[in-house]
Formats: sequence, C-alpha cells, structure tokens
Amino acid sequence: MIPLIFDAVKTIRKDLKKKGVLLVNLGSPDSASVSDVKKYLDEFLMDERVIDMPYWKRFMLVKGIILNTRPKHSAAAYKKIWREDGSPLIVFSEKFRSKLQQRTDLPVALGMRYGSLSVKEALTELADKKVKQVFLIPLYPHYAMSSYETVVEKVKTVQQMLFPEMEIDIQPPFYADSEYIKALSKAISSYMNEDDFDQILFSYHGIPERHIYKSDPTGGHCKIDSQCCITPSEAHQTCYRHQCFETTKKVVEQLHLPKSKYGISFQSRLLKDPWLKPYTDLTLSELPAKGIKKLAVVAPAFVTDCLETLEEIAMEGKRTFLEAGGEKFTYIPCLNYDDEWVNTVNKWIETWRKKA
Repeated sequence: MIPLIFDAVKTIRKDLKKKGVLLVNLGSPDSASVSDVKKYLDEFLMDERVIDMPYWKRFMLVKGIILNTRPKHSAAAYKKIWREDGSPLIVFSEKFRSKLQQRTDLPVALGMRYGSLSVKEALTELADKKVKQVFLIPLYPHYAMSSYETVVEKVKTVQQMLFPEMEIDIQPPFYADSEYIKALSKAISSYMNEDDFDQILFSYHGIPERHIYKSDPTGGHCKIDSQCCITPSEAHQTCYRHQCFETTKKVVEQLHLPKSKYGISFQSRLLKDPWLKPYTDLTLSELPAKGIKKLAVVAPAFVTDCLETLEEIAMEGKRTFLEAGGEKFTYIPCLNYDDEWVNTVNKWIETWRKKA
C-alpha cells in the first residue's frame, strides 16, 4: 500500500512540473551593416564545432584573416535579402513560434544559437514563467556537429550554469520523421507540377568531410563512398551525409519521382578543406549542358529561409544556372511557418507532453 502511495505522489509531483518548449535556430546579425555582420561572424566562426581546430589556430584564422575580409562581402549579401521588418530568418522564425503558440497552451520560447534572441534570453523567459521541464527542439532536421550538436551543447551549458533546476528533453534529428517528410513533400509539390521542371535539385548545406569522420561513433564505418551511407550502422545516428540522403529518398518516394528527375548537392563550403560533394555551385553550372534546362531547387537542410537559401541559391544560384544555359529556375522556399509544418511540431510537443 505504502509503495503505491509513494508512486502516486511522484506522479503528482511530476505532473506539477510546469512544461515549456524551446525552439532554437541559427541566428542572424542585428542588421546588414558591416559592423553587425562582423560581430555575428565573430561569434559564429569562433564556435569550436563550426571551425574545429585548436583555439589558437581558430583565433588567428578568424580574428586575423576572416574578420578582416569577409564581413564586407557578407554584409552586401545580407542587404540583398534584408526585409523592412528585419532578418528573414528571425522574422520567419518568430512567425513560426507565434503560430505554434496558438496551437498549444505550453509556453513556447524562441532562441538563436548566435546573435540576438540568445539561448540565455529564451531560457530566462521560460524560467520567468516557472517552467521546470523544457522540450528543446533544435530547428535542424539533420545531425551535424556544426548545427544540431552545437545547439544542444549550448542549451545544456546555459541550463547547467543558470537554471540547474530545469530538466531538458531533446527532440532527435527529424530527417526521416514521417510527419516532417509529409509536410516537406507537400510544400515542394505545391510549387510545381511535372511539366515545370526537368529535375529537382536537393541542395543541402555542406560540411567538411572531417566532420563526418569525427561524428562516427564506430571510428571506422564512415568512408564517404557509395556504400557506407546505405549500409546499416549505428554511425547513421550522427551521420549528416546519410541523413541527407534519407530525407531525399523519403521525399522522392512521396512525390513518386523517377531517378532522372532529381539530384543531390551540397552548398556553402568554406576554406580549402574537402567538403561533401558534389558542390551545388558547380552542379548548377554543369546541369544545362546535360540537358537540364528547367530546374527546381529545394534546400531541406534548413526549415527557415536565410542567407544561404535566399541569396546563395535563389539569387546567385539562379544566376549561375541561367548564365550556363538554363532556361527556367524555381527556388522552392523552406517550410518557414507553413501550417503543415506547424502542425507537425505541435504533434511532437503533444507526444512529449504525454511521455514527460
């Protein structure tokens, strides 16, 4: 009898823990000015999971070279996409949070890994609402040390330092989640029909090949060849390349696309190290000569449109393709605050809520 009473008390105490949701996205400069972009790049590129080299080397590279050359170029790119109401990534992320909040009675906070709207501010917002159990949703479909992992570790660090009483539960990478795939497939199909394109290019954000090897828990499965990503392994739980292929595979199945109708590439490489191939910019310049004249491009590594999608793909990618002889280029926007996507995340929240 007494053990049953204790179990009941534990259940009641658990139920009394106020729950909340924390969404975390990449972040953005406060403006498109060179000074704000420089400040943002400093925080972003000094992250050891983005440029994974010893601190002194990273310091010399970032502070001594990159921040003296790149901010002006990046600021010009940001100016091309900047909205009257601010950074597209921030604006769209806030609209997504607002729509999600309308569907749940749990408090939903939005934080950014870099820049303003920090993780600290977001956790403080939840703490002020007496939240004790937090459902962290990194807004990255795929696992990579420079995206998903750095968000998780940042939240853990801030939580342990400032809010030790909080419990953090984490949404796993959702690259193969059926509801996510359904939402993504529907968003893609709404922008086209079969006569509108010769091919769909799935352009994923690139990462250095060494990140794949570093994230391999087996220490030997990942070879970055034609077989390792389709050979079952525990390494796939943290393999960005495998997960990108899986997302593509499942979307292609949903859309009933033949092999000739789609391709995969990786964008946004930095420095001279080998990154995942094929490269998007080179692919875009080569496709017209292969008879691909009408192209649609989607960027599933992102759930929110940002510099890498709006400027690099929708503007510069389009120019590259058309100058190479392409005739029609369609950029398919990210999920942003699409209703199906909002409903998908709300389902995850409800599932967590019942289990937590």
